[in-house]
Formats: sequence, structure tokens, C-alpha cells
Amino acid sequence: MQQPHQHEETLDGPPRVLVVDDDPTVAEVVAGYLDRAGYVVDRADDGPTALTRAAAHWPDLVVLDLMLPGMDGLEVCRRMRGHGPVPVIMLTARGDEDDRILGLEVGADDYVTKPFSPRELVLRVESVLRRSKPAATGHRLGAAGLSVDPAARRATRNGTELALTLREFDLLSFFLRHPGRAFGREDLMREVWGWDFGDLSTVTVHVRRLRGKVEDDPARPRLIQTVWGVGYRFDPAGEEAGS
Repeated sequence: MQQPHQHEETLDGPPRVLVVDDDPTVAEVVAGYLDRAGYVVDRADDGPTALTRAAAHWPDLVVLDLMLPGMDGLEVCRRMRGHGPVPVIMLTARGDEDDRILGLEVGADDYVTKPFSPRELVLRVESVLRRSKPAATGHRLGAAGLSVDPAARRATRNGTELALTLREFDLLSFFLRHPGRAFGREDLMREVWGWDFGDLSTVTVHVRRLRGKVEDDPARPRLIQTVWGVGYRFDPAGEEAGS
């Protein structure tokens, strides 16, 4: 099995990960593996404590259990995202697709189903953090009133900044780089998420969320069009055609 490698320190020190789980055994094991991989780890066993810890030391990433006492992981995710962007990996206790969809709907960047391998979780953390860093170089992308600055990780629609999660930003950037081409969900999962396998509903949910932020009428999308039997196509001319 692949071993988690030592994480390179950033200019501000090693990345800080907040682990939120009410099961002390799970939290201790996860925190131990992350610590050995070179991360600074904070722990919380419920939602209010997690929000307090995050406010005191804003994390670079949150590993968040969906099933928490009192305030569940979905509400914790919503409240954290209300204060600023932060990548979230959701832990779901069951292999229940509804749980995974709920986590993705509130903007989780990845999810891991219990029971899981702590080594796998560390690799997921590394993957999400690596993709969340601003690009060192990258030309601005734009079409149909949308503009993306990869270096600053900022996106605007008709001059107004869009509040996009990590994966939504990556998905929009990918579509803007490949206008007019149809991509299957497997292609998007590989190119945007960097996964060769996974739950394709992840792509479906993120496309739906992105449409909600860039389309005039998400129920009748003109920019991100469904290509039946294939997947999705970004059509910059779709907005003009519908106006």
C-alpha cells in the first residue's frame, strides 16, 4: 500500500488540518497519521468546538464527520463556508449515497466512507490541498461574461465575483479551457478531480451546483449543456443564442 509522504512545508509553515469527529478513536488515529505526514493538526469532537477552533486558527483543510451530535457536519460546513473558503473532506458513516450527495451539495470537496484506511485519507488530504493551491502561472480565461484568474483563484460573472468551492472553480476553469467540446463524467472526474475511479454522482452534483451560479436559468442551462449519452459541453455561444 502506498505510504503517505512527508508534506512539504509552505512559507507559512506546514498546512493546518482540523479533524472533527466525535469518535475519539477515529479522531486519534486520523490525527496521528496526519501528524506523521507533516501536518499541524487541530481536533474537535462537536460542531461548536470546531467553529471555535477554526475561528482561532483558520485551517487549510477540514476533515469533517457528517454525523456529529447536536450540530451535524452539514451545518458545520455551511457555517465555516460563511466565514471563508476552506477545502472540506467529509467522513460518512455509511455507504449511503444520500449522505454523500448531501455532503457534496453543501460543497464538500471530497468524501471518505467509514470504515476507511487512514493512509488513504492522508492521500486524499494531500490531493485536495495540492489542487487548492493557486496556480504559479496561468492565463486568465474568459467567455460569455465569465472570467477566471487561475493564479488568484478568482472567478467573476459579468464583473461580480462568484463564490465557488475548490472543485467548482476547477470545473469552470476546465470548461473555459475547452469550449465546444463534450466530455463524459469519467473524463471530467479524471481531468478535474484527478481520480481514475470514483462515484460519478460527484460530477453530476458539481455540475448542478456550478450551473446554479453561472446560468441565468439553471433549470434550462445554456452555457453548460447536457449532451445526452455523452456528458456535458460548455457552449459560450449558448447565452447569445438564448438572449
